[in-house]
Amino acid sequence: MANLGTEAEREPLLGDHTPGSRELDGIETEEHYKSRWRSIRILYFTVFISSVGFSIVIMSIWPYLQKIDPTADASFLGWVIASFSVGQMVASPIFGLWSNYRPRREPLTVSILISVAANCLYAYVHAPASHNKYYMLAARGLVGFGAGNVAVVRSYIAGATSLQERTSAMANTSACQALGFILGPAFQTCFALIGEKGVTWDAIDLQINMYTTPVLLGAFLGLLNIILILAILREHRVDDSGRQCTNVQFDEASTAEIHIPQGYIDQVAVVATNVLFFVVLFIFALFETILTPLTMDMYAWTREQAVLYDGIILACLGIEAVLIFMGIKLLSKQIGERAILLGGLIVVWVGFFILLPWGNQFPKIQWEGLHNNSIPNVTFGEIAVTFWKSSGEGQNEEPTGCAIQQAWCLYTPVIHLAQLLTSATLIGVGYPACNVMSYTLYSKILGPKPQGAYMGWLTASGSGARIFGPMFISQVYAYWGPRWAFSLVCGIVLLTITLLGVVYNRLVAFSLRHERNQESIN
Repeated sequence: MANLGTEAEREPLLGDHTPGSRELDGIETEEHYKSRWRSIRILYFTVFISSVGFSIVIMSIWPYLQKIDPTADASFLGWVIASFSVGQMVASPIFGLWSNYRPRREPLTVSILISVAANCLYAYVHAPASHNKYYMLAARGLVGFGAGNVAVVRSYIAGATSLQERTSAMANTSACQALGFILGPAFQTCFALIGEKGVTWDAIDLQINMYTTPVLLGAFLGLLNIILILAILREHRVDDSGRQCTNVQFDEASTAEIHIPQGYIDQVAVVATNVLFFVVLFIFALFETILTPLTMDMYAWTREQAVLYDGIILACLGIEAVLIFMGIKLLSKQIGERAILLGGLIVVWVGFFILLPWGNQFPKIQWEGLHNNSIPNVTFGEIAVTFWKSSGEGQNEEPTGCAIQQAWCLYTPVIHLAQLLTSATLIGVGYPACNVMSYTLYSKILGPKPQGAYMGWLTASGSGARIFGPMFISQVYAYWGPRWAFSLVCGIVLLTITLLGVVYNRLVAFSLRHERNQESIN
């Protein structure tokens, strides 16, 4: 049976292709096995669609916001972009708790319907006579609220996989999520060919242009996702060994049927893993946020150059992340999830440490006064603002370099491009490893009991990290510069590594911990 588990982990999407042998060994029937993995693959698609829903409009929000409501400024753009994470943070515990007591199809269907309705609202935010920017804010917040179903997805996969299958399935989930973040902007680029004017469907007052087509595609994919969930998704539960539960209900009877003791979850390990997950997403969110202003200050890149070159860097990191997600399944069998999590944090720490400025070469100083439409500080929407401001008319010359308003520019050495690329590569290795291992360990700590509420809190902590990460780095970088910013980040990661060391022995699977306790009692 160990060999069967190994084969299941090696398969990236389909799992073990020998269900007949599992039936002979009394683990599960062939019909149950096939249905279980069909359901899991539907949830892979759900995570992919959720990621696409976030990223497919990220580069066009700013010009669309300016078009529908000229009173909107860059600071309001920050709230529009942050509203997605706020909505997801609020919704994740709600949908997670719901999934503990009702079939998963219910919260999944409702959450996706909310996202579909929110995308339709986004396509119509031009229609109201006033306050259009607030309609856009509501639309993006509701899209994020619908994306709270990621907690349900993780809970389902945790309960429908054995310990041997868990890391592989979680890695596949993260790979689909990363792929959605990569392909979303690519879809947006294709839709840009439609143009800003596009065509208008007068009968329903629908404008089909480069701004609305992406969300209409998102709505269509959401409806397709609902159909697949209703037609294919079935409730499945297996224990840590992969033995199926014959009566999958969300009550105490089901829990007793697979002989799981009550109230035995290690709450210290649960809280520690939530903190670890928060820090992992926090550090990557702030890295994404700071990349554009950092390169513009250090290398005197124009806005257009920064968007192009930084976009290439982030795209390469996305591809790197997918490869890491795939390769980590094999590595976890050799050294274990905890060791990979620790190693990933160390690699991330090295990556940020490399970014510390040194030497006697200083960045070019931007002595010119800032234009009225320049952006002195980083915001949540820095990348989007930078991209679309770069195409504005009437800018014959664009001041480049480190703005004199940032006093640290005068005494902080330049961060060499080789430093940046090396750092990005290391962070691109450490982040996906830590991401997968955090909630893989989390699911194993919780055991085979319904995990919806717990997964909701984990997803909420990640959403909070995506809110507070950009806020933290923008303020520290603007006032104190990269030396202080990256030093503090290194300190945060070092404290996180210390926390992991303290709770290392507690981050074990529920069943293993139960066995150890039983042995100590006997």
